[in-house]
Amino acid sequence: MKISRTELADFYRKGLLEDIVPFWFPRSVDREHGGYFTCLDRDGSLMQSDKAVWFQGRMAWMLATLYDRMERREQWLADARSGVEFLSRHCFDADGRMFYSVTAEGRPLRKRRYLFSECFAIIAFAAYGRASGETAYIEKAQELFRLVLKYHRTPGLLEPKVNPEVRPSKGLAMPMILLVTAQELRKAGGLPLCDEVIRECIEEIGRDFFKPEFSAVLEMVGPHGEFLDTLDGRCLNPGHSIEAGWFILEEARVRGEDPELVRLGTQIIDCSLQWGWDATHGGMLYFRDVRDLPCTEYWHDMKFWWPHNEALIATLLAWELTGEERYLEWHERVREWTYSHFPDREHGEWYGYLHRDGSVSTTVKGTMYKGFFHIPRMNLVCWEILTRM
Repeated sequence: MKISRTELADFYRKGLLEDIVPFWFPRSVDREHGGYFTCLDRDGSLMQSDKAVWFQGRMAWMLATLYDRMERREQWLADARSGVEFLSRHCFDADGRMFYSVTAEGRPLRKRRYLFSECFAIIAFAAYGRASGETAYIEKAQELFRLVLKYHRTPGLLEPKVNPEVRPSKGLAMPMILLVTAQELRKAGGLPLCDEVIRECIEEIGRDFFKPEFSAVLEMVGPHGEFLDTLDGRCLNPGHSIEAGWFILEEARVRGEDPELVRLGTQIIDCSLQWGWDATHGGMLYFRDVRDLPCTEYWHDMKFWWPHNEALIATLLAWELTGEERYLEWHERVREWTYSHFPDREHGEWYGYLHRDGSVSTTVKGTMYKGFFHIPRMNLVCWEILTRM
């Protein structure tokens, strides 16, 4: 169904303010210990009080960003402060790195080899510092950014996922998350280093992970972009690569619609939509094999919420930057399927996990992986794009 840009902008704004925000707030804020709960049942009731550290950062970033970019609601800023204070008090280990999960009180449960907790804390500190005017948080973000780069760039500081002496490799996740982390830190004043990191990450994604011969973006490659003909080396995650594509398009927009970045971003989005879209049932598949061999992950053909969020942003941003109607057509195709299957009409918010045919796999609304981030970010960014247009 065709609707005007104004109507579509209102659609996303209302979805955010009248559905997503009311589901999560105030119930997800821990008024006793600070921070946020994310493990919520269909009706919003709490299933577990343990806290994912990366969601303390994600949700604080989201709240501070809404305050800064949508409406100056003081409660949003106060709730964002709850998150950054909890991060500061409880989520750092003695080596300066961060835990992956903690108890409600902030006692450490688990620490992982990945730098995702740190990256989301960086954007939370930066966004809160910008929104509140408390520059100490921006300085904290800058300091943590330097630490992340040290760990990322120094071989041996982090335990490798695969024995590098036998099969040296690298993943798409780090250049992708460093790209958006640097973009968000730059908005708060950032560092001259941010532009350097952004340039390096985009170059690495385009040079090493985007493979024109496969018309695909790989999740894992050799250290210089070599194709690894293994299960992991052939793995495609279309939602993930679409997300990388729109990060690149956003950088193109910031640079005055840089044509080379528009070209790279749209190429990545185009091929990822082709690989990801389920021609039989609709919606975005989770994994594909670049040789079209069978996938081994049991959830490969499930429909998760977040790839659809990324596809909605990417197609709308591509339409804004290119003016090509095919991106609007893609946007409407994804939007129609997404809003026909994911939203819970009775209790609000979205189901996160669907079977291939679109039926609900589990009614859970929040986990250690799903919280107040992908859906509200999609609502906000789509509203901003349409408002600009």
